[in-house]
Amino acid sequence: EVVVDGSSTVYPISEAAADAFRSDYPNVSITVGKGGTGAGFKRFSRGETDISDASRPIKDSEFKLCQEHGVSFIELPVAYDGLSIVVNPKNNWVDHLTIDELKQIFLEERAAKTWAEVRASWPDVRISLHIPGTDSGTFDYFKEIVAPEDKATGDTPALRSDMSTSEEDNDLVRGVAGEEGALGFFGASYYFNNREKVKVVPIVDPQTGEAVTPSPETIESGEYAPFSRPLFIYVNVDSLKRPEVSRFVQFYLENAADFAEQVDYVALPDELYDAADEHLQERWTGAHFLTADLGKRTGSLSEVYKKENRVETTSK
Repeated sequence: EVVVDGSSTVYPISEAAADAFRSDYPNVSITVGKGGTGAGFKRFSRGETDISDASRPIKDSEFKLCQEHGVSFIELPVAYDGLSIVVNPKNNWVDHLTIDELKQIFLEERAAKTWAEVRASWPDVRISLHIPGTDSGTFDYFKEIVAPEDKATGDTPALRSDMSTSEEDNDLVRGVAGEEGALGFFGASYYFNNREKVKVVPIVDPQTGEAVTPSPETIESGEYAPFSRPLFIYVNVDSLKRPEVSRFVQFYLENAADFAEQVDYVALPDELYDAADEHLQERWTGAHFLTADLGKRTGSLSEVYKKENRVETTSK
């Protein structure tokens, strides 16, 4: 048996891997959950799962829980995603959004109730918001960009409370598709698979000033900024002592590029898959996006995902 849980964004990739593996190894039972990145890490830190899907790197608090429970892990990137902002297809006024306009919509202190409050030229149509739940890595990633922590005070702006939330991305698609003034966000795969139900919004890159639409090309190139992100699986190193887990993780990584593209995500460059495979073969454990004092390490995946950047936990 192999138990996987975590991100609903990573779920389609892991389920594709599980389906293919079951064909070759029918005696292995693989269960893949999608309770959200945060909920997945809680189970993983208690040793309840072998693999944790994550649409963001592990947080310091989750890392500490793994330490407390003696869970040592290998961090493996598997694909790129572009967090996609979508509106109802009947919305014919939004041609693009800036990060500041997203703040106008989502921050409690600003909380635009109608589209006219965002731009005066837009209609006086009520904005209804459909977003992932707070256990979702997609929610965390969005919040980091729209409501970043004030480095001077340590305070984080509050998001408005009148939003419809769900850990199930298909519920968000239905919510946005059902109301003219609706807006939501989720991983690119769910947008690519629901183009007839929702309309994607180009986002202005604060660095270049260009409005860019998420696509496999713009996500891989980094043009779709700041909402392009890597996706991960975290593997309990003790679980790898079991042959079914070891073989499944190897199979997953060997075919991750194909599985990612099969479910409309973006494959990583070959050199990053090679680096991940080296981590797996050498059992290089630990988190790369945390510093030695468990602060957040920033940078692109290719810059950060290096052996020397690991902060290690202690295995049982």
